[in-house]
Amino acid sequence: MTATSDLIIERRRMRRRLAFWRILAIVALAAVAIVLIPRPSGGVRGDHVARVSIDGIITDDRDRDASLAKLAKDDNVRALLVRINSPGGTVAGSEALYQSLRAVAAEKPVVAVMAEAAASGGYVTAIAADHIVARATTLTGSIGVVAEAPNFTGLLDTLGISVMRTKSAPLKAEPSILTEPAPGAIAAQQSLIDDSFVWFRDLVAERRKLSGAELAAVTDGRAFTGRQALDLGLIDAIGGEEVARAWLDSEHGVPESMKISDWTWDEPKFPWPVAGIEDRLFGRSQIDLLLGVGPRLFAVIQ
Repeated sequence: MTATSDLIIERRRMRRRLAFWRILAIVALAAVAIVLIPRPSGGVRGDHVARVSIDGIITDDRDRDASLAKLAKDDNVRALLVRINSPGGTVAGSEALYQSLRAVAAEKPVVAVMAEAAASGGYVTAIAADHIVARATTLTGSIGVVAEAPNFTGLLDTLGISVMRTKSAPLKAEPSILTEPAPGAIAAQQSLIDDSFVWFRDLVAERRKLSGAELAAVTDGRAFTGRQALDLGLIDAIGGEEVARAWLDSEHGVPESMKISDWTWDEPKFPWPVAGIEDRLFGRSQIDLLLGVGPRLFAVIQ
């Protein structure tokens, strides 16, 4: 055998070895890709119950709503469990979350579980569910809308500071924190509150099948414990997740033993007790203070 033939044989062996390692690399890459590809079910394959947590001040959130829309269409999700620990939030943000949850409910059963608080905008979130569970001492209700703004005119007078304002119409940017309210400003603000409250009240009436004196009794702005809310028809049961899972099992055939997966999305975290203090002091939420934007309509516990 010549040196040339030995070289040819060795080259053939090298090609076979390279082909083997290439195939092995492709298989390994495919396996890694399968592991790393985001799973639409929050990391769980097969049928499962999805769980989302609504915490703190509720605002408009595109990432949250997109995640819920994806969840609604995921065939692996048999039901949705919504955990709520919130004193409320902006009216528009609460409305957006309500609509997103109702879209999920059109595809699969949704059950809400209240933690320490699910009040005002948090209660809007709860009534988007088909069934509501709360602890006996959960704080809920607070059905109403509020808008607050401080007025520093007295302080400015004391300091000898005057404010010059030019605007296109008398009610533009009213009420102002720097001047006395223009004629009609308070009435205009009240009309916003009244209209938003009617939306909230009618939503409660529709979802909880309440009317007349029963509806009036729960929509005067006060908060209720879970036990009181049960007697008033605002919730369906006392308990926690185990009660919610039992309902899914008995009413929708979703076994209590079915695995559960937490769905999450990127969102800013604002501790609501601090936000509540700032609402009282400044008439603006912690979110507003951090972002530097003006007062909004809030559905928050007061």
